[in-house]
Amino acid sequence: MTEGKITATRNIDASADVIFEVLSNPERHAQLDGSGMVQSDEKSDRISGVGQVFTMNMQWEKMGGEYKTENHVTGFDENKLLAWQTAVQGEEPPGWQWVWELTPKGPDSTEVSITYDWSGVTDKDVLKKVSFPAVPQEDLESSLENLAATVSQA
Repeated sequence: MTEGKITATRNIDASADVIFEVLSNPERHAQLDGSGMVQSDEKSDRISGVGQVFTMNMQWEKMGGEYKTENHVTGFDENKLLAWQTAVQGEEPPGWQWVWELTPKGPDSTEVSITYDWSGVTDKDVLKKVSFPAVPQEDLESSLENLAATVSQA
């Protein structure tokens, strides 16, 4: 873990375009989420560029149970990068983001990294309320495992 972020990386036996196809579809995120917080998407369109917002239905006891997030896409490079900042629905993002990076290692092999980055959180109240990292390293690794299982069935 570096200051303000954690990353998990894994080689997955699938091409970057197949993996990106899954990652850019919010309907698949609950299936991939290793934390168990993501329940379903709120009929979001496929992620297609920076500036887009997609809404997710969430469940986390520290947030009082069920709630919704608006995810603001901050990085998009087809088959290479997908990133978004998460905020409780109706609020501005407080500064943490999720970053997926894909590096092809051959026609049917891709190194996939997921980074949970909270280094942009500056609000002292948020820093007191949320014990970062709110999602541990093991959950990132589980997300990669779930992604590998999902694309192997494609």
